[in-house]
Amino acid sequence: MTDGSLLLLGIAGPVLTVEEAALFRRLQPAGYILFTRNIVSPAQTRQLTDDLRSLSTLLPILAIDQEGGRVTRTREIAPPTPSPPALAARRDTRLIANAGALTGDLLRLLGFNLNFAPVLDLDHFPNTHNSLPGRSWGRDPQRVIDYAGLWNRWQRKRGIAGCAKHFPAGGRAVSDPHHDLPSCPATVAELQREDVIPYTALMPELDAIMLAHIEFPNIDADFPASLSPRIVRRFLRDQLGFDRHLVLTDDLDMGAITKRYGRGEDVQLAIEAGNDLAMICHRTETAEAAARTIAGLPRALTAEARERVERVRYKTLHPPPAWSDKKWHDTCAALAKLAAGFAAETTPLSSSPVTGY
Repeated sequence: MTDGSLLLLGIAGPVLTVEEAALFRRLQPAGYILFTRNIVSPAQTRQLTDDLRSLSTLLPILAIDQEGGRVTRTREIAPPTPSPPALAARRDTRLIANAGALTGDLLRLLGFNLNFAPVLDLDHFPNTHNSLPGRSWGRDPQRVIDYAGLWNRWQRKRGIAGCAKHFPAGGRAVSDPHHDLPSCPATVAELQREDVIPYTALMPELDAIMLAHIEFPNIDADFPASLSPRIVRRFLRDQLGFDRHLVLTDDLDMGAITKRYGRGEDVQLAIEAGNDLAMICHRTETAEAAARTIAGLPRALTAEARERVERVRYKTLHPPPAWSDKKWHDTCAALAKLAAGFAAETTPLSSSPVTGY
């Protein structure tokens, strides 16, 4: 027995394989995430998202990481928007709003409905290899609220749902969770003074929250944030009031998780902790084992998660517009014009694989 309804899955390449299509029809995952490896041309990308929709009995989540700057999955087919720090440095709200709106326009045409952005992490360690250089809107909570909030508001106006990340404080990592599990000594009180302020301030405008693969031993000595009932269920949902938002893990294929947990155990801990979705971005061949694990969980637990997934599906997600060559070219021209107003950005200090996915 399998249940894929609480999984978000990656795809190997730019075209669905026969095996992938059969797996997705059988498991009926909640949705999919695409990366640079899946994107070759505008027409091919739109065809891929259309194909994924056709495999699903319900409107699936079709997600992407499109933050701007170095985390731009469509870089090979469209001009990238300036990075969050570059936009924040200009302090021009019109530019930030335009970047959010154009991001939404581009993603809608390609068939996406959810963007894993904005990053709400405060930039505690700007010179650290923690995957965040070039991705944070700043160190000051109010600046992050103003700028990330405005950017997100405009991508949502264009029909793309947003996902804030990496709760509770990805900016406190001193290493890269793609490689190992960072540890942070912060307490709940310390996080409330700074790091979670953007989340609570923007709560009405956030569609989803992504959990960080970081351990906070002074909050939960047993599990990283992404698998912690104390952080997901008690802190995020009960204490802060995010009881109706869609909550999901960061990629469970990252080294922070794979070096400590097996496939199945990680998914079980994620859903038991209060996540609605477990994300498997790269080892899609393990999805069947993950779906068997979900099928074995208590029905009341999975029903609660499915209810939140359905709420987002029917109240937040939008089907794509008809393809338009003119709209595509106009959007790309507007993106190029926006980018031309910024100096070329140097590669930030980072060896993180997040850029190359």
